[in-house]
Amino acid sequence: MTNVLWLQGGACSGNTISFLNAEEPTVCDLIADFGIKILWHPSLGLELGDNLQALLRDCISGKIPLDILVFEGTVVNAPKGTGNWNRFADRPMKDWLLDLSKVAKFVVAVGDCATWGGIPATAPNPSQSQGLQFLKRQQGGFLGTEYRSQAGLSVINIPGCPAHPDWISQILVAIATGRLNDITLDEFNRPQTFFKSFTQTGCTRNVHFAYKASVAEFGQRKGCLFYDLGCRGPMTHSSCNRILWNRVSSKTRAGMPCLGCTEPEFPFYDLEPGTVFKTQTLMGVPKDIPPGMKRQDYAFLTVVAKNMVPTWAEEDIFTV
Repeated sequence: MTNVLWLQGGACSGNTISFLNAEEPTVCDLIADFGIKILWHPSLGLELGDNLQALLRDCISGKIPLDILVFEGTVVNAPKGTGNWNRFADRPMKDWLLDLSKVAKFVVAVGDCATWGGIPATAPNPSQSQGLQFLKRQQGGFLGTEYRSQAGLSVINIPGCPAHPDWISQILVAIATGRLNDITLDEFNRPQTFFKSFTQTGCTRNVHFAYKASVAEFGQRKGCLFYDLGCRGPMTHSSCNRILWNRVSSKTRAGMPCLGCTEPEFPFYDLEPGTVFKTQTLMGVPKDIPPGMKRQDYAFLTVVAKNMVPTWAEEDIFTV
């Protein structure tokens, strides 16, 4: 039996909703087939008041083994470092988190808010929000760079706004079945099995990207979303076009640009206004270009490719 405790800090519950829609495996599969026991979850837990506090204290004391601590949402430190803007079970949530993280065998941060602070941590950050071990790209976060769980691991980050449900459930299964050693984490503590490739991998619009055949309106089923609509698929690490949402689609397949929500900078409000929704250009070349390319080379490639667009690249050949 693997005990899982899920807590929620400064959050919108988006990752909870995503998790409850998991399909491979489902939440019921986690319990029935993989021996996972959900001690408490903000949307599923039955304990309230004194009973909930007793459960949390039993986890801290070791009376109830805490195998996996899942945290969703930011760690709110305001006002003045007290954390009183986010109280839970008669204490600041950050105090519960600190105590529970010391005894948890594994700690999993779910969603952008828990991993790097997300939207609440965007400047000027009045809630003094942090991720568990990062604040945007800066290492440290609430638990600090040196933090390690009882299993000797750093926080396992599963970013996204929200995170894909299968990313969450499959990592829980990997831990419960002792296969976490098969999963390598990147420099941001993300499982490479989900975050090594770019979102562009598997995108049905890649042929349009290659020929710089752009689309200027949301929802259109043909044309690349990068040049005019600011799609961040070529520089965002995720498997959204390999592991489809609801096993059906993805943002780019539905005609919406990738917003880069698995990267520490999301929601990119710290950059130039409109960067998320409109590609910023410099002499006709996007300011954010795919990694490994020089701007002058990319500019030349763009001109050549646009002059060679074949007729079929303008045709609507995709099913969404």
